[in-house]
Amino acid sequence: MSPDFTDGLLWYIVFLYSTVCHEAAHAWTALKLGDDTAYRGGQVTLDPLPHIRREPIGMVVVPLISFLSAGWMIGWASAPYDPGWALRNPRRCAMMSLAGPAANMVIVMLAGLLLRAGVEWHLWEEPFSFAPAHLAEPMAAGLYPWVVKLLSIAFSLNLLLAVFNLLPLPPLDGSNLPLLFLPEGAAQKYLAFLWNPTMRFVGLLVAWQGFRYIFDPIRRIALHVLYPDAGPAL
Repeated sequence: MSPDFTDGLLWYIVFLYSTVCHEAAHAWTALKLGDDTAYRGGQVTLDPLPHIRREPIGMVVVPLISFLSAGWMIGWASAPYDPGWALRNPRRCAMMSLAGPAANMVIVMLAGLLLRAGVEWHLWEEPFSFAPAHLAEPMAAGLYPWVVKLLSIAFSLNLLLAVFNLLPLPPLDGSNLPLLFLPEGAAQKYLAFLWNPTMRFVGLLVAWQGFRYIFDPIRRIALHVLYPDAGPAL
């Protein structure tokens, strides 16, 4: 296998399961809060196949094209829900929406803990320069370089997914955060606003254009948490 192929395989494995965990968290939370739509659609699972069948373009085609063209992966998936349930239960709808980014943050924390543990156990060390797939420098050959790369991609990609989806713009998950606090009547009007196709298009456009300005400082903070003594190489 060429290096490009192995890198792409690692990226795709991380992308696939990060996205599956995100959508399964949405679906499982909705089920626990009274909406079994995603459960009946097969999305309450960590098996990638039901998620790929629902969104083959976002789960297979776009990630592979983005890696071949840019060296990293983007894509999408989705879990269905009942709009009537959301209107009747806006706070539950908000909790369902926030469950996806929360799952990504759990993966970020687990990957970060394992990266730090490897440093403490002298399996790898802080690198001289940082990249999404290079957050540690292995101190031995064998499987260590692959483990480091896998953990680095898991940390970087899930941080990106969590931050992007928490932007308070429709149709992203963060746009539902106000539903936790709005009274029922206002929440229903707000949901109608979020579901407007024009607002969803504008929201995605603004998020795509402005994300890099928001993500870079958050990434630097996360890396300083990972490596408190890191210098300007971040």
